[in-house]
Amino acid sequence: MSVKKLLDLSGRTAIVTGGSRGLGLQIAEALGEMGARIAITARKQNELDQAVAHLGKLGVDASAFVTDLGKREQIPALVDAVLDKFKKIDILVNNAGAVWVAPAEDHPIEAWDKLVNLNLTGTFILSQQVAKRSMIPARWGRIINVASVAGLMGSDPRVVKTVSYNATKHGVVGLTRQLAAEWGEHGVLVNAICPGFFPSKPTVAWGTKRT
Repeated sequence: MSVKKLLDLSGRTAIVTGGSRGLGLQIAEALGEMGARIAITARKQNELDQAVAHLGKLGVDASAFVTDLGKREQIPALVDAVLDKFKKIDILVNNAGAVWVAPAEDHPIEAWDKLVNLNLTGTFILSQQVAKRSMIPARWGRIINVASVAGLMGSDPRVVKTVSYNATKHGVVGLTRQLAAEWGEHGVLVNAICPGFFPSKPTVAWGTKRT
């Protein structure tokens, strides 16, 4: 049996947040290759348009939805728009996130609030909306939260000082465990992946500042 048949997602609809570039775009490519219809979200229309064009060249059926997931009031409208277009949401990949580098003793509170709102609260509210409005009624759903190795341990302060990022990613891991415990009986499976350091726009920018 081919990988495509083994992992066939034909007829499924997937939301990938932060899907206009980096890891999110790669995840959208993979899901689309397996046959899923893709809804990608990000804050910038031009980057979304470029991503949709890129996915289209790969034969992926993709649509873009401009949303700032750090602003909780925008999340229900995103779910409305995706459901209006696709009628259901089968897969949700909570990939959007931000990082802030500063010593814990000097970390700006406004930056802390920004990361909590996006990395943790946004992930919860979108998961809640999608589960309640589509997955639980259908008794089938898959939610993948992109956490981090920083959500499993403290980071070496000689390398990086990211207290808000670590705290929110620990929160995402705990959120994943609890949602999995509560929603499993409804056929909604919730898992997290915890990548290590990899090249992305934020990490490349941070590395450039260090050098």
